[in-house]
Amino acid sequence: MPLPKISEARELSDEKLAEEIVAVKKQLFQLRLQKATRQLEKPHQFRHARHRLAQLLTVEAERQRAAKSGQE
Repeated sequence: MPLPKISEARELSDEKLAEEIVAVKKQLFQLRLQKATRQLEKPHQFRHARHRLAQLLTVEAERQRAAKSGQE
């Protein structure tokens, strides 16, 4: 399973982006819970989820900076 592309995150609407961020944070929580209870079968999912969260937060920050510079 390849890592997700940032271009996919840039295509999302603002609402969908926010929903996706919440979903990935929940997924990371579940993965941590599974790891703590020794039920985690695919440890590579941590890397994919953290990578995806970083991409989504980057896109969100880019949009906030663009909106802020547009107001000035």
